[in-house]
This record gives sequence, C-alpha cells and structure tokens, in this order.
Amino acid sequence: MPHDEANVEGLLRLLNSGHTCVRVVTSEEAETLSLARGAADARGQAFYLWTLTDGLRPSGLGDRPDQCRVMEGTTNPASALVWARSHLAEATACFLDLAAHHGDPHSSRGLKDLLATLPSSGGRVILIDHDTSAPTWLVNQSVLFEPALPREEQVETILRGELRRVNRDLSIKVDIARRDWEVVVRNLLGLTDRQIRQIARESVAGDRLFDASDLSAIITSKRRLLGSIGCLEHVESPASLDDIGGLDRLKAWLRDRAASFGADAKQFGLSPPRGVLLLGIQGAGKSLCAKAIASAWGRTLLRLDPSTLYDRFVGASEQRLRDALRQAEAMSPVVLWIDEIEKGFASAAAHSTDGGLSQRMFGTLLTWMNDHKSSVFLVATANNIDALPPELLRKGRFDEIFFVDLPGAAARRKIVEVHLSRRQRDPTAFDVSSLVQACDGFSGAEIEQAVVAALHTAFAAKREMTTQDVRAAMSESPPLSVTRREQIAALRAWAKGRCVPAD
Repeated sequence: MPHDEANVEGLLRLLNSGHTCVRVVTSEEAETLSLARGAADARGQAFYLWTLTDGLRPSGLGDRPDQCRVMEGTTNPASALVWARSHLAEATACFLDLAAHHGDPHSSRGLKDLLATLPSSGGRVILIDHDTSAPTWLVNQSVLFEPALPREEQVETILRGELRRVNRDLSIKVDIARRDWEVVVRNLLGLTDRQIRQIARESVAGDRLFDASDLSAIITSKRRLLGSIGCLEHVESPASLDDIGGLDRLKAWLRDRAASFGADAKQFGLSPPRGVLLLGIQGAGKSLCAKAIASAWGRTLLRLDPSTLYDRFVGASEQRLRDALRQAEAMSPVVLWIDEIEKGFASAAAHSTDGGLSQRMFGTLLTWMNDHKSSVFLVATANNIDALPPELLRKGRFDEIFFVDLPGAAARRKIVEVHLSRRQRDPTAFDVSSLVQACDGFSGAEIEQAVVAALHTAFAAKREMTTQDVRAAMSESPPLSVTRREQIAALRAWAKGRCVPAD
C-alpha cells in the first residue's frame, strides 16, 4: 500500500471510531493537509480549511482554491469556531496553527463549544500544528495522530518516482548497482516523503547523475535534516572494539551477538538483542562503547540527550520523546544511545516535584522498551546509580547490565598505546610500562588528557614529547579515583553481584 494511503486509512480509523477531534503535530503541513482531505473525502464529508490569513473556506479534494468562497468574518479564530459550531453538521473542519491561539479565552471557549456539538452533529475537527503545546482539557478531549514515516519499500517507490519527475525536467542519468541502490534506500529511512524528494533533487542538481558516489552527500543531507530534530542527533562512530582497552567480557558479549539479527538466528529460536545498560565510573569508556557497538555491527548511531526532552507545555515533553523513539524505529536498524540516562529520568526514582512529568516520561520509555518490534538496539549509559528508577534495573529491561570499572594494567597499556599512536607517536619509543604504573587509578579519559597535556608541554618547549612529560602530567593531575574515592567505592560495592563486570 502506498505510504500516503496507509496514513489516510490510519486517520480514517480514528475519525470513524468516534474521535471527534484529532490533533496532528508535524512540520509536514502540506502532506498532512492532504491526508486530512483524503480522510474527509473517504467519509463523504465536506471539508473546510481555516488559516489565520484566509479564514474558513471549503477546501475539498475537488475544490479549486480560487473558486472557494471564504466565510465572511472568519479570519478571527474565535469567529471561525463559532461559525463552525453552527454549520459543521456532517462535515470536517481543519484548523492550521490554532495552537498559537489557545491562550485567547474567546478562541478557547469557541473550541470547547464546537467540540461539545460534534458528537450529535456528526462533524469532525482536525487540528494541524507545528507546536506541541495544548491545554490539558484539549489533550483530554482529543486524540493525537502520528503519521507513519515511509517504510523501506515505500522509500524506494518515492525515490524512483521523484527521479522520474526530475528526468522529465532535466534529463538526468541513473547509473547505480542494485546493491548500492539498496544502501541509498536504507539511508533514507526515517525521513518524510518531502525530505526524500528533496534529497533526490539535491543529488542530481549539479551533475545530472544519480550514482553510488551520491551516497555520502545523501548521508550528509540526512544528518542536516535530523539535526533540526532537537532531541535526536546523528553521531559519527569511527571507534572499533579494538580501539577500546580492556572491557573484554563486554566485547565478547557483543561479538557473540553480532550475528543474532539475521533470519538464521530467528530460525534457530533466537530473538535479536534489544539493549544493554552500561553503569560505571565517569570517563571509563561507556560512551566510547556505544560508538564502537555501532561500528562493530555496521549500524547508524543516534544519540538521545534526555535533557533536551523537557518542555514547559503539558504533553510536549512526552510528545518529544515519542517522536524521537518513532524516528529511531523508522531508521532501524540503528543503535540508539541514551547518554547519562539518569539525568532525564532521575525524578522518577523519588517523590517528584514536577507534577508527575518524570514518571510519565519514564513510563513512556519503559512501554517502548517492552513493546517495540523494530531493530533498535538501545545502549543506555549512567554514572549515578542512586538516581536511576529501580524499575529500569529489573531483569528483562535490558539484555544485560554491565559495570564499567577503571581499567586494569593490561587495559591501561592498551589505552596508553592507542592515544600515543593517534597522535603520531610510536609507543615503542616510550617506556610504556612505567606509564602504566604511573596511571594506576586513572580512567581512559584521564589517560588521554595526560597524553594531551604532555604534548602541550613539549610543544611549548619546542622539543619532542618524552616519557617523563607524560609521567609528569599524570602526577600533577589527581584522578577521580582519588578526588571521589568514597563515591567510587560505594558504586563498586553496589555493582558487586548486581552487574556483570565489563572487564
């Protein structure tokens, strides 16, 4: 089924099941408006459109805009709502950007009065907004509709159709192998119809050629578009498991499950892994692990920053979280990294002073973790175990909970060698054994900063960096294991017997 038809059916189900008011929060206004017209047409109802500039006017599938008479005096939202209350029997009215007027008492009263008449009149109201804000009474008297993003086969249809349209205008050439075409299609998952068409046109605008070399530009364009979604960030993941010192048990776990996402594993009776929780000491390599997992499994890495989810309007924070999770599902297979998860849901672990918002947000996340069917592997990292809601640590939420401790001697050696090599220094030219001893109690991040500090010292002195420079940098900056000895000891005591050691 074409993507737009599937969304019309979804909207139609809500309207036919008795929901008199449907809200849609989207940046794809034109596409959503087309869905609303299609649903009204399928119901056999007249369709009216309201905008602040034009007022209320008929705007069905067969209506020409230049022939549609605007209802006089309806540019004012309150007046339009009063008119609709009297004339909307067996019709559908769509209001654009009405959220901007919810604070006006006349508009608010007009919408309440209109919704009260709809159950008996048979009319329907669809509210299309870019703004997630809505008063509590409207949230309770409406249903939120989330148009589905195109699936893989639908992305391919949209891309082919747009390239054909461009070819009629510009006479382009398409020269791409099937395998490369499939890679392009997969990289367009998670975008809307309009965004896919836009990227297709951008790809051929310069050379009038669509081939495998366009893939990097397509990925760049997609990252730019995703960058506008404040809560979800596309992250480069060049790290490989070999770049991480230690964590051998975690690495083995990941390698054992690398093949568990295919059809063979399903036939064998395996379900694909769904996620891990990485607890541990700050700077010990948890974030690096998230990047390495994406590289090792050849997946896109998306980072969700919980602190960006919260909004002052009722329902907006939960909607942001749902949007981010929905976007991740549409882009699957992906690794979804929730960094410092305790910062976003800490209040859910105690008596909340935010009116229950943290608990609702946490409930939304748990429901998704239990119910989602898409190939999204969740990596959650946390530094403060006391701030985590106990429900998150229950068996079954994650496939495994790993504790990431400070690196041992073998891991520190690997980390020192990696950071020397990254800065064009030959590790064999240094007394690595003495450096490993000097950085006992250091995290991976602290070892890296010691190497960087030593480089600055040598550069300022206009000479080459030496082992003594690195040792001096290590001795001059006490690690967290010293400055936060008590907290780290308590964290280790808690993790013993509750988590699997990552190393």
